[in-house]
Amino acid sequence: MNLIDSFLEYLLLEKKHSSHTIKAYESDLISLQDFCRLNFDQENISHINYSQIRSWIVLLVDHKLSNRSINRKISSLKSFYKYLQKIKLIDVNPLANHKALKTSKKIQIPFSASEVNTVLSSFSIDQSFEASRDRLIVELFYSTGMRRAELINLRMNSVNFAEKQIKVIGKRNKERLIPLLTSVIKSLESYIKIRELINSPNSFLFVTQKGNKVYETLVYRVINNYFSKVSSKLKKSPHILRHSFATHLLNEGADLNSVKELLGHSSLASTQVYTHNSLEQLKKVYKQAHPRSTKK
Repeated sequence: MNLIDSFLEYLLLEKKHSSHTIKAYESDLISLQDFCRLNFDQENISHINYSQIRSWIVLLVDHKLSNRSINRKISSLKSFYKYLQKIKLIDVNPLANHKALKTSKKIQIPFSASEVNTVLSSFSIDQSFEASRDRLIVELFYSTGMRRAELINLRMNSVNFAEKQIKVIGKRNKERLIPLLTSVIKSLESYIKIRELINSPNSFLFVTQKGNKVYETLVYRVINNYFSKVSSKLKKSPHILRHSFATHLLNEGADLNSVKELLGHSSLASTQVYTHNSLEQLKKVYKQAHPRSTKK
């Protein structure tokens, strides 16, 4: 087994990374390996120096790759060289002193509550299997804030109807329990009744009309299609619904740490990206309520 394969196995078995993440790591490492083979006649990237890596970074910049994407690739390499240090193959990480490229902060604009409600009210009472499934997908994203991969991997036994909660398997196989609204419980019960008619052989909660597990592009398409009818926002994706969930909770007074737990973040720093819009709401309330405000 070569070093890259050994590293990827380590990510899978010990770090519990998703297959999607591991594929990204593999792509980044092979890209660097190919570059070093062509430009330095060197296939083994375990002993290359920072100057060689910097030449690769310059090539990525020349190819108009965004700084954000380049930083992600560098993060993959850093993890690889930390692994080589861990197994005592190298003493010094060649990227130890590398500084990330500057990136502009992207402000994600959430859907409004009225946009979400308009989408949900667009579903008819007598729903087909796909309509019932799609409505539940929208409801679960907005009422739980779960990630797309988490939703796709939900099982039939993930839902505890008695306790009104759902078990989600997050990053690195970390489990968390999220409470469910009564309205979502009803949608789940309705969907499961229709799903049983599909007679799917697998245990995944969300399936296609043919009984197969739903996939990432299908879930994205569901959100994009329904919200394109009611929203003019540039991005209409499952992540924007997750963002809407967090922002609306914060706007209504939920504390940051509680939102962090619901989202499955490992640190508050990850959750703080959702505070921008809630701060804007606070500013609005402040201007309306403060005795010295000229906006009254």
